Amino acid sequence: MLIARVILLLALAVGLAACGSKFRTYDGPEVTRIEVWKAQRSMTLFHHDQPLKTYRIALGFAPEGHKFREGDGRTPEGWYTIDRRNPNSQFHLSIGISYPNARDIEVARAAGVSPGGDIFIHGRAGQHRGRPRDWTVGCIAVRDREIEEIYAMVRDGTPILIRP
Repeated sequence: MLIARVILLLALAVGLAACGSKFRTYDGPEVTRIEVWKAQRSMTLFHHDQPLKTYRIALGFAPEGHKFREGDGRTPEGWYTIDRRNPNSQFHLSIGISYPNARDIEVARAAGVSPGGDIFIHGRAGQHRGRPRDWTVGCIAVRDREIEEIYAMVRDGTPILIRP
């Protein structure tokens, strides 16, 4: 009887551990683009012209205007692509945005500054809860549960349009 209880408890523990994974699966319609509206603090995933899911977002600590240089706290604007993913992000999970593009580099170089980089869509990783509305250094932040969903839905190469 004791052995049966131990086996049952072990099976329950393994089952609960599997449910706690941050890696989800997605078998719905393909996400063909992402659109971000900075002024509305909103991000929508689309399958062609059909919206699939909309999220509330946080932005860089200086959210107005296009990112111009490293450290300006702005989130870039324009067309980019999702170009990488980080399963070990300090912000739970993250997917990379292809900033800076050739034009961003050209403009920054002409001004004698670095355009910066490492712009991601990421979670909050717990410790970032309760921060001001816009708290990143230029990234797009969502809740941890939401980045798990986005990470599963969005593939590398997906276009992203970041609007003012």
